Amino acid sequence: MPYVLIIHEVEDYQKWKTIFDQAAEIRKHAGEISYQLLSYEKEPDTIVHFSQWSSLSNARQFFESPALVEIRKNAGVKAPQFIYLEESEHGIL
Repeated sequence: MPYVLIIHEVEDYQKWKTIFDQAAEIRKHAGEISYQLLSYEKEPDTIVHFSQWSSLSNARQFFESPALVEIRKNAGVKAPQFIYLEESEHGIL
Protein backbone atom coordinates (compact mmCIF):
# COMPACT_ATOMS: atom_id res chain seq x y z
CA MET A 1 0.00 0.00 0.00
CA PRO A 2 1.45 3.42 -0.93
CA TYR A 3 1.72 6.24 1.59
CA VAL A 4 3.06 9.78 1.67
CA LEU A 5 4.51 11.47 4.73
CA ILE A 6 4.74 15.26 4.53
CA ILE A 7 6.36 17.42 7.19
CA HIS A 8 6.09 21.18 6.93
CA GLU A 9 5.73 24.35 8.94
CA VAL A 10 2.77 26.63 8.29
CA GLU A 11 2.50 30.36 8.94
CA ASP A 12 -0.99 30.08 10.46
CA TYR A 13 -2.57 26.71 11.25
CA GLN A 14 -6.20 27.86 10.91
CA LYS A 15 -5.55 29.47 7.51
CA TRP A 16 -3.72 26.35 6.33
CA LYS A 17 -6.43 24.01 7.68
CA THR A 18 -9.18 25.93 5.89
CA ILE A 19 -7.36 25.59 2.56
CA PHE A 20 -6.52 21.93 3.32
CA ASP A 21 -10.20 21.17 3.97
CA GLN A 22 -11.29 23.02 0.83
CA ALA A 23 -8.93 20.81 -1.20
CA ALA A 24 -10.48 17.54 0.02
CA GLU A 25 -12.24 16.76 -3.28
CA ILE A 26 -9.13 17.64 -5.27
CA ARG A 27 -7.04 15.30 -3.11
CA LYS A 28 -9.63 12.51 -3.37
CA HIS A 29 -9.83 12.87 -7.15
CA ALA A 30 -6.02 12.74 -7.35
CA GLY A 31 -5.94 9.43 -5.46
CA GLU A 32 -5.70 10.19 -1.74
CA ILE A 33 -7.62 7.49 0.13
CA SER A 34 -7.19 8.52 3.76
CA TYR A 35 -5.10 10.88 5.88
CA GLN A 36 -3.98 11.73 9.38
CA LEU A 37 -2.85 15.15 10.57
CA LEU A 38 -0.45 15.43 13.47
CA SER A 39 1.46 18.34 14.93
CA TYR A 40 4.66 18.56 16.91
CA GLU A 41 4.00 18.67 20.64
CA LYS A 42 5.82 21.96 21.24
CA GLU A 43 5.52 23.38 17.71
CA PRO A 44 1.81 23.35 16.78
CA ASP A 45 2.51 25.04 13.42
CA THR A 46 4.70 22.13 12.31
CA ILE A 47 2.34 19.69 10.63
CA VAL A 48 2.78 16.05 9.78
CA HIS A 49 0.38 14.88 7.05
CA PHE A 50 0.36 11.11 6.65
CA SER A 51 -1.82 9.80 3.84
CA GLN A 52 -2.66 6.62 1.96
CA TRP A 53 -2.77 6.84 -1.84
CA SER A 54 -4.00 4.79 -4.78
CA SER A 55 -0.43 4.87 -6.16
CA LEU A 56 2.83 6.69 -5.54
CA SER A 57 2.72 7.88 -9.14
CA ASN A 58 -0.61 9.62 -8.48
CA ALA A 59 0.73 11.12 -5.26
CA ARG A 60 3.90 12.47 -6.92
CA GLN A 61 1.94 13.89 -9.83
CA PHE A 62 -0.41 15.65 -7.42
CA PHE A 63 2.15 17.00 -4.94
CA GLU A 64 4.57 18.15 -7.64
CA SER A 65 1.95 19.85 -9.82
CA PRO A 66 2.26 23.61 -10.42
CA ALA A 67 -1.32 24.07 -9.16
CA LEU A 68 -0.50 22.49 -5.82
CA VAL A 69 2.71 24.50 -5.50
CA GLU A 70 0.54 27.63 -5.77
CA ILE A 71 -2.01 26.27 -3.26
CA ARG A 72 0.78 25.55 -0.76
CA LYS A 73 2.14 29.07 -1.25
CA ASN A 74 -1.30 30.59 -0.59
CA ALA A 75 -1.72 28.35 2.47
CA GLY A 76 1.54 29.59 4.01
CA VAL A 77 3.40 26.28 3.80
CA LYS A 78 7.13 26.57 4.46
CA ALA A 79 9.67 24.08 3.00
CA PRO A 80 7.60 20.90 2.75
CA GLN A 81 9.43 17.60 2.95
CA PHE A 82 7.80 14.76 1.00
CA ILE A 83 8.58 11.12 1.78
CA TYR A 84 7.02 8.51 -0.52
CA LEU A 85 6.57 5.13 1.18
CA GLU A 86 5.47 1.58 0.41
CA GLU A 87 4.07 -0.48 3.29
CA SER A 88 6.26 -3.47 4.11
CA GLU A 89 4.35 -4.68 7.17
CA HIS A 90 1.30 -3.79 9.25
CA GLY A 91 0.34 -5.05 12.68
CA ILE A 92 -1.83 -4.31 15.68
CA LEU A 93 -0.65 -5.06 19.21
